[in-house]
Amino acid sequence: MSKPDTPVASNFLRQIVQADLDAGKHTKIVTRFPPEPNGYLHIGHAKSICLNFGLAKEFGGDCHLRFDDTNPAKEDQEYIDAIESDVKWLGFQWAGEERYASNYFDQLHDWAVELIKAGKAFVCDLSSEDMRHYRGSLTEPGKNSPFRDRSVEENLDLFARMRAGEFPDGTRSLRAKIDMTSPNMNLRDPILYRIRHANHHQTGDKWCIYPSYDFTHGQSDAIEGITHSICTLEFEDHRPLYEWFLENLSVPAQPRQYEFSRLNLNYTITSKRKLKQLVDEGHVNGWDDPRMSTLSGYRRRGYTPESIRNFCEMIGVNRASGVVDVGMLEFSIRDHLDATAPRAMCVLKPLKVVITNYPEAQVENLELPCHPKEDMGVRVLPFGRELFIDAGDFEEVPPAGYKRLIPGGEVRLRGSYVIRADEAIKDAAGNIVELRCSYDPDTLGKNPEGRKVKGVIHWVPAQGSVECEVRLYDRLFRSPNPEKSEHGGSFLDNINPDSLQVLTGCRAEPSLAQAQPEDRFQFEREGYFVADLKDSQPGKPVFNRTVTLRDSWGQ
Repeated sequence: MSKPDTPVASNFLRQIVQADLDAGKHTKIVTRFPPEPNGYLHIGHAKSICLNFGLAKEFGGDCHLRFDDTNPAKEDQEYIDAIESDVKWLGFQWAGEERYASNYFDQLHDWAVELIKAGKAFVCDLSSEDMRHYRGSLTEPGKNSPFRDRSVEENLDLFARMRAGEFPDGTRSLRAKIDMTSPNMNLRDPILYRIRHANHHQTGDKWCIYPSYDFTHGQSDAIEGITHSICTLEFEDHRPLYEWFLENLSVPAQPRQYEFSRLNLNYTITSKRKLKQLVDEGHVNGWDDPRMSTLSGYRRRGYTPESIRNFCEMIGVNRASGVVDVGMLEFSIRDHLDATAPRAMCVLKPLKVVITNYPEAQVENLELPCHPKEDMGVRVLPFGRELFIDAGDFEEVPPAGYKRLIPGGEVRLRGSYVIRADEAIKDAAGNIVELRCSYDPDTLGKNPEGRKVKGVIHWVPAQGSVECEVRLYDRLFRSPNPEKSEHGGSFLDNINPDSLQVLTGCRAEPSLAQAQPEDRFQFEREGYFVADLKDSQPGKPVFNRTVTLRDSWGQ
């Protein structure tokens, strides 16, 4: 099947960076990837990773990895370790050591005091519910907090007591004093600090007040000298606040924020909250379940970092929101594995075949190429009297167009002989448990003149083949838009009950006995598979189906 040439989409940020360098605005660009360590990275993050690290590499700059760790109640070292692993797996390395927003908590606190002294921040006693009421709506202006006009001295005293731990969680907050009538909701006196008596994974019990994401993000960029602060479009309305902080604080730099459209993939959920729900409620087997949209899930599924990087290049970077067909991602992995994955044979539902006219003690070592086009060497299959084919490759009453084995019919065994089905042996329940066949010794690797055999099927030898487990993964959701339930229910209603099928007792050719975790193969006629990262081991392989052979995208 012919495939379309891999398209390369535009990236408007390349032009911006190039123009800034040409104009002398910057001599070196510095970008950053700033995840919150409250979950595992997903395919949407891959787009941001490839963009930020890719621009830095393309233009000879640096890209920082910074954890925006302002909410210790939801953060964990497990997430930090997983994020670092995923970034490295994708093929990127950040400049210097990993950074944390918590590294800047002292400076952020001093800047908060600076705003209080300038009369631009105040301590507010409103509850979160009252604050929402005072905030107004998109069609109604907000109202000033009754605590907005506290004196500078009172605000400094209360903020110091907040830091000292005198007040319970939720009783007070520090807010910027901007404009409660602004049409931009983000400028309606946003929160700078909340009281949270929580142990922080980096700072321990040093702090019981924590800065908001909005107050932390831009100032962290300024501290690190970020030249291009790149984020998704949902932060476009936050940009005026981002700039307000930079303009009203004594920051060392003035980074600029740019927004691009996030990756929306059909049949896929990328909400970290919902991904965590899938894990916590046991709908999947952990964050790295191969059905998850997490990068660690894709890795266990057998996706390659090259295929994900190619996919991100294909979809491009723009400001137009839209939904990308998941088939495009599947095309990318097929395209890469087609060129790089060695071929092998694995029988998923074994049916024993006895070749009655083959000498009992004879074994031939047949050599088959590991790849039809690339020079990957050969693998050896011992051909003897007994072997296994797939149960689906024999039908007593074949459907129309069936080109496999039928009673009295012939097929070619891949890379081997033509065999004829002579007799089907059944158990007491009428199930076929064995085929008695005969072979034509003059057909090894060829069709004699005037003889046509239409069907070619895969097989493995009974002697030397390895028993294995095969996990057939499919899409986790059966709806293109899993966020919407037909009957107004939860996204969980759209879970595909057939997203995982576990097959035991499968038989793989001898060359797969020593497969190492993350070794990838094309199982002929079955799809692309990978030896599971966690559960597979030499001698006892476990294979995950990465993707089927059939490609529907781009046709």
